[in-house]
Amino acid sequence: MSTVSAPPRSVTVRVPAKVNCELRVGPLGADGYHELSTVFMAVGLYDEVTVTRAERWSVTTTGPYAAHVPSGSDNLAMRAARLLARHMRVTRAPVAIRIDKNIPVAGGMAGGSADAAGSLVACEHLWGLRMDRDELMELAAELGSDVPFCLAGGIAIGSGRGERLAPVLARGTYHWVFALSSQGLSTPEVFGEFDRLTTDISVPQPEPSPAMMTALRSGDPEALGDALVNDLQEPAFSLRPALRAVLDAGLEFGALGGIISGSGPTVAFLTGSSEHALDLCVALTASGVVDQVTRAKGPVHGVQILPGPTRE
Repeated sequence: MSTVSAPPRSVTVRVPAKVNCELRVGPLGADGYHELSTVFMAVGLYDEVTVTRAERWSVTTTGPYAAHVPSGSDNLAMRAARLLARHMRVTRAPVAIRIDKNIPVAGGMAGGSADAAGSLVACEHLWGLRMDRDELMELAAELGSDVPFCLAGGIAIGSGRGERLAPVLARGTYHWVFALSSQGLSTPEVFGEFDRLTTDISVPQPEPSPAMMTALRSGDPEALGDALVNDLQEPAFSLRPALRAVLDAGLEFGALGGIISGSGPTVAFLTGSSEHALDLCVALTASGVVDQVTRAKGPVHGVQILPGPTRE
């Protein structure tokens, strides 16, 4: 005789950070956003998001970046859960959300977007909605440009505002070192600085570079290091001049390439191996030019449900 298991009382998911291997900024559209072409890679630096059935909505955050995460309606994970509940007309919807925060906030690594993606998947599973993936991706795009990629993971080309994804056929595993900053950068502020610094009014439509696509298909980290490019790098340097010294130091210590991730201020360095990444971490730490360093490899999967939910 078969039995029906009780619905889970809580669900925990793990969500990766991202690095932009390439970020090209196109003209400003009528909607106030720039057309983008970016190559995302998900990397093994994770937040964990747990949603638990509750009498009222709440969100708490633990971890090294907890102090920088809003706890009210502005929290992206909370906004994601409420959006899903409204969209699917979920009754008895309130959940308590707990975020174990290991991805930097306002660091150019999709920290808030990762939590939104995690909240969507965790709540969808908690409520047993069995949603179509495309429908979930559409909701993700409503929450932010990076949220769909945080759901998908791997390596993908992002277009539009970054929310329209196309998977990339790529080979190899890549080892990264991230120089983290204790102070974040505002994405709108960085784009504003891009507009101020861009004197050419005929900004071309952005597209992935052949060098980037060839590097990823070959699985050659040296070729990928040479192909790294970000049109928001100079605006980030303009707002935070000390970041240029961080990039220069990593390259001097032997990184295969370096780039500001997203709108910064995280500086991402590509290395040739796990051992090379460890050596670079040690060198950067000893140099005193960085606040904190960490390392991770990619590509990795997007949101994953962790085993062992508590049952009612």
